[in-house]
Amino acid sequence: MRMFKRLAVAAAAAGIVLGTTAGVASASTTGAHREGGATSVVRLTGGQTTLTTAPGIAAALLGHGIVPLATLPATEGVKTVSGGVAVRFAFPVSGGRVNLKQLTGTIDHSGGILFIAPASGKEIAVSDFVINLKERVLTAIVNGNPKARVPLLSLSLAGAKIAAGKHAVAVSGIVARLTKTAASALDATFGTSLFKAGLELGTAGTLVKF
Repeated sequence: MRMFKRLAVAAAAAGIVLGTTAGVASASTTGAHREGGATSVVRLTGGQTTLTTAPGIAAALLGHGIVPLATLPATEGVKTVSGGVAVRFAFPVSGGRVNLKQLTGTIDHSGGILFIAPASGKEIAVSDFVINLKERVLTAIVNGNPKARVPLLSLSLAGAKIAAGKHAVAVSGIVARLTKTAASALDATFGTSLFKAGLELGTAGTLVKF
């Protein structure tokens, strides 16, 4: 499997240890436009959100035989950072509405992540992410079932940087942590105790245009 091979090669090159430096996510976008007569609320029609794994996450997953793969149209890349391995995922923005003044609303995405253990064939897929800015949470559909939408990540904007332009808003430095629901589902799927509620999965960033 290409991602497993790429992770293994990167791990070998880095002399893999349980520690990496997480990159700060960035993104690129396509257009969107303002809604009705409300100047503070915009309807999104494009963009991109990225997630770069936190220190040790990629190594820990690989060490337990679990490989994270982007599902189309999302993409992933592997890189070595400070003697470790980081995986960067990118998810296209497919829609949503955001209040620019209050920084509330939702950002919808296509694509997702498939967590798979090649040796056992066990897997779990999360996709169609929705970021709720007011609740500071990212929800996902599990295994393609639209009735099974769960909170996947809690999002902290405490150290985030926000830059607003005439037709775009960028937010970087968002810390993403696993929810209890997500951690329990992952551990149950793979029979591990690797995943904990509050585990820092990575750093996210999003850039949307309107």
